[in-house]
Amino acid sequence: MRFSKWHALGNTYVILERGELGRTLDPELARRVCDVRYGVGSDGIVEVVVDEGPRADVLIWNPDGSVAEFSGNGSRIAAAWLGARAGTAQVTIGVDGRAYPAVIREDGTVAMGVGDVEVGPTETVELAGERVELTPVSVGNPHAVVRGDAGRGELLRLGPRLETHERFPERTNVQLVRVDGPNMLTALVWERGAGETSASGSSAVAAAAAAVTNGWCESPVSVRMPGGVLRVELDEEARVTLVGPAEEICVGELRG
Repeated sequence: MRFSKWHALGNTYVILERGELGRTLDPELARRVCDVRYGVGSDGIVEVVVDEGPRADVLIWNPDGSVAEFSGNGSRIAAAWLGARAGTAQVTIGVDGRAYPAVIREDGTVAMGVGDVEVGPTETVELAGERVELTPVSVGNPHAVVRGDAGRGELLRLGPRLETHERFPERTNVQLVRVDGPNMLTALVWERGAGETSASGSSAVAAAAAAVTNGWCESPVSVRMPGGVLRVELDEEARVTLVGPAEEICVGELRG
């Protein structure tokens, strides 16, 4: 099967067209494709079904074989791929029944309208006797934003425990954020089904939305992650635009 591999700030996705697969993509195949030893190696798969005109519907696969409701980076990568294929700067990506308009800018960045984001009130959960304060956010997929020292050791300690906490029956993505200024955050990401990642689009949106709602920052918010910076713009009605790069790494053919 033919594929292309892309990255958004080091967050890698393999693009597979459903019509090119020759078989049904399933959890076992998704895990193999993402495996760095026996497959292509990636943080996920974007399974694409191209519609008429500059629109495509996508299914986002995590490397553990589960399906994500949304991926900000994966969707922007799909937009860049479709824009190059269709020869247009304006495309629409459908994910889990929602439509996301995107514009590929002249500098190569992709600006995607993420729509409404739901930020819940700050709450406290118990982790083996430890009390952790978090802000729950829905970007089509679940997030738990924790404000604190954005250190990797703390992420590796809290990330997997919060991901599988009973508060989140479908598991959750986790962001450990530090406020660096009125328009700047540093964030480390523990991604549901993938673990620690260099960058995450939906996590950047969740972190920025929590920061604006809680009064930590003002829009627009630049979210700095290990892989680089994503820009998040929120209007007065909590509608969000996510801006950042998406670049093709290689194309090839996966056998078997």
